[in-house]
Amino acid sequence: MKVLVVGKNGQVGSCLVALFTTMPDITLLALDRAQLDITDAIQVVNIVTEFQPDVIINAAAYTYVDNAEQEQQLAYAINRDGPHNLAVAAQKIYAVIIHISTDYVFAGDKLGSYNETDHTQPQGEYGRSKLAGEQAVAAACARHIILRTAWVFGKYGNNFVKTMLRLAKTRDTLGVVADQFGGPTYAGDIASAIVTISKQITDNDHAYGIYHFSGYPHVSWHAFAESIFNVAQTQGLLTQTINVNKISTQDYPTPAKRPANSKLDCQKIDRIFGIKQSDWQRALTCIKEYE
Repeated sequence: MKVLVVGKNGQVGSCLVALFTTMPDITLLALDRAQLDITDAIQVVNIVTEFQPDVIINAAAYTYVDNAEQEQQLAYAINRDGPHNLAVAAQKIYAVIIHISTDYVFAGDKLGSYNETDHTQPQGEYGRSKLAGEQAVAAACARHIILRTAWVFGKYGNNFVKTMLRLAKTRDTLGVVADQFGGPTYAGDIASAIVTISKQITDNDHAYGIYHFSGYPHVSWHAFAESIFNVAQTQGLLTQTINVNKISTQDYPTPAKRPANSKLDCQKIDRIFGIKQSDWQRALTCIKEYE
């Protein structure tokens, strides 16, 4: 199978490259932004046509949630137009496209977990640009998988775990938001899920559509931070105790509104592909790799 990974240096893209390169039955082409500008439709078509992948995985995204409020044009170019270009190219050669999306497509005001058919209502420009990307991909390529995830962390790129570990080196007290809830998701588990889907999807035409994949158990950012520091202390990364104070969203204003509820219902991906939710507590045991 021939696989094209776009956004190879990101949190998930780096994990995808690490996995696919160990598989002798995979011919991999992994590209970063310098090698492929997904906003350039002609360049996308040329590379896809030349390589002829069976599966295109879009792990590229504009993820600066707050900056997106001001950099709307750039956010939409990368999160909507780029995925559209990839989907158009995929459709031309009858390839599958797997596109990574986000919990930010929802308002975050539901009482329970969000499933794939729930009403979308993004609260900021980042979420709106990602929803527009979902819609563009679905409209342009019949053979599509849209994978929504949340609270991504791992050893590559910037993420909440790395931020907490960095702050803990200079502070003994931190205030962390306690009224936003979700499922932290290990980037390596997202990559593994995508590999599983890639291997099954070409023979499973009824399975195209939207899927949710995130971590469990659901926690607040505050509880997640406490878990990070507990594991870090146990493994000797921290010598001092970090006091983690609960604060509200109102106490920590940001340019973009965050969903209060980012809990994703992941039953569908389990039912169709046999993929279980990410175990973020297990993933934290590798915390030494995240520094």
